[in-house]
Amino acid sequence: MPEITVAFWLVKVLTTGMGEAASDWLGETSLVIGGAVGVGSLVLALWWQLRAREYSAVRYWTAVSAVAVFGTMTADITHVVTGLSYALTTAGWAAAVAVVFTVWWRVEGTLSIHDVDTPRRELFYWTTVLATFALGTAAGDLTGLALGWGFLPAGLLFGAAMLVPLVAWRLGLSPVVAFWSAYVLTRPFGASFADWLGKPAHIGGGVGLGDGLVTVVALAAIAVLVGFLAVTRADVQTRGSAAALEE
Repeated sequence: MPEITVAFWLVKVLTTGMGEAASDWLGETSLVIGGAVGVGSLVLALWWQLRAREYSAVRYWTAVSAVAVFGTMTADITHVVTGLSYALTTAGWAAAVAVVFTVWWRVEGTLSIHDVDTPRRELFYWTTVLATFALGTAAGDLTGLALGWGFLPAGLLFGAAMLVPLVAWRLGLSPVVAFWSAYVLTRPFGASFADWLGKPAHIGGGVGLGDGLVTVVALAAIAVLVGFLAVTRADVQTRGSAAALEE
């Protein structure tokens, strides 16, 4: 797992926006191709990540990006296939995230990513990441579309909400609770801005740049930042930094 730095949050937000735009772009192009890319990239990326014995920025963020695309597809399919409202799918995915956290805690006794050091804990971690991406997708669509707020106001709302766990952490909140709270909120935050940039004006007040363009630009930005991390190794955990964050 990577060290939690400013670069971590920047790349994380970019992957959320990229996943939203890429999923919509692939779905609009071809449902068959989109499904094949979504499932295929997820399987390959997680296979590459799970068989590793040490952290690699390229390997890790490839897996996160694949989960971002697949998680978006999962949430969208849940809404379309079942016909359930965004409010119900958001509640459903929130419950799923809560269940994963509960089981993870009961089995392992910790939710800290600094303790993801066994295959079972890593499976819990990636299951949680997938569930949070699906939850964020549903929550972003709920606020941006179903409630009629528009994507930009929704993005600003989630951006402001992300400051709450930051301030709470500074005031003494458990770093594990603060991390996962912020982590969940990055998804609707990034996705809302991606939708705002990509969608036309009649859909949530979008700018209309196109989902394809947003996908390509986000991927390029992710590649640059991850390349920087891979070269500098600035996000590699050390025993001292991990222990400090858990205090």
